Parts: sequence; C-alpha cells; structure tokens
Amino acid sequence: MSLWSSITETSWANPGIDEATQSYRFSLRADKRVGLVMFLAVVTSLFMLLVVAYVERRDLGDWQPLSEPGVLWLNSALLVLASWCMQRARNRAAAGASPVRALLLSGLLAVAFLAGQLFAWQALAALGYYTMANPAYAFFYLLTALHGLHLLGGLYVWARGMRRARTATPADLLPTLDLCAMYWHYLLLIWVVLFVLMLNT
Repeated sequence: MSLWSSITETSWANPGIDEATQSYRFSLRADKRVGLVMFLAVVTSLFMLLVVAYVERRDLGDWQPLSEPGVLWLNSALLVLASWCMQRARNRAAAGASPVRALLLSGLLAVAFLAGQLFAWQALAALGYYTMANPAYAFFYLLTALHGLHLLGGLYVWARGMRRARTATPADLLPTLDLCAMYWHYLLLIWVVLFVLMLNT
C-alpha cells in the first residue's frame, strides 16, 4: 500500500485497521492494569510485613504508646475526599463528561493530606517525640513516610493525567482514570488499616 493511499483511505474502506487499533489499545490497557495489580501485591506484602513487625515489637518492654496528633483525623478525611473525587472523575469520563474539575480537586486534596502529614511530624517533633526515644515513634514515622512516598508516586501519574486532560477526550482519559481510581482507593484502604492499628496500640 502506498503512503498516499494509506493517508487518504477512509476507515470504512478498511475496517480491519480500526479493529487492530482497538485490539491494541485494549491489550495495552489490560497490560497496565495487570502491572498495577502486581505492583499493589508487592506493596501489600511490604506493608503486611511492617504491620507484623509493628505488632511483634510492641510486646517488648520498651514500647510506649504514641499519642497521635489530632490532625491525623483531618488528614484521614482529606484522603477520603480525594478518593471520592478521583472516583467521580472516573465516572464523569465514563459518561463522556469532562473529569477535569474532579481530577484537579482529587490531586489538591492528596497534596493537602501530605502537607497535613508533615504538620503531624512537626507536631510530634516539637513535643520531643523522636525516632530514637521510643520504637513506637520510629514505626509511626516509617509507616507514614512509606505511605506518603506511594502517594507521591500516585501524584506523579495524576499530574500526567492533568496535562493530558487539556487536549484529550474523556474516553481517552478513562483508562488512566481507571488506574488512578484503583490506586487512590488502595492507598485509602492502606491508610485506614495503619491509622486504626496506631489508634489501638
């Protein structure tokens, strides 16, 4: 086939091209989802090991319960709202509507959550709660830092999605928003588990 004919050929003249393109896009979307699921499985194993170490370590005599800063409740609410907004962005894209506002708000709420976590760290440091003073403090910093790093990774993908949202159609954004929503919900679940664990110990 010549270059000119490939450019001027209409989609209905050779429907196989569209079918091949759709098949490729579907395969790529499935590969990304599988990759994310595998990544989340690894992250889950990491956090499970840390939770087991946390529970085992608290039974030793030098463990002193940590008084969690009250701002953690506000941070938890921010993360819930961020997850809800991300799901709303995904649903709007699936319906053919613009997801930009909900997507933007989701990212801003996630950034606010991270800022709140830094504030909690500063509040504990101001009270003299340092990592070497008590293993409970060390675990608090470790668990919240790892969770924050994973959220930063999610914000990187979110920023790329925001950049694409300027020109892409809702249908083009939907695969990215599917993965982002899954990741946001996962991070919310991890945070709820960690927060409840720290509150009860």
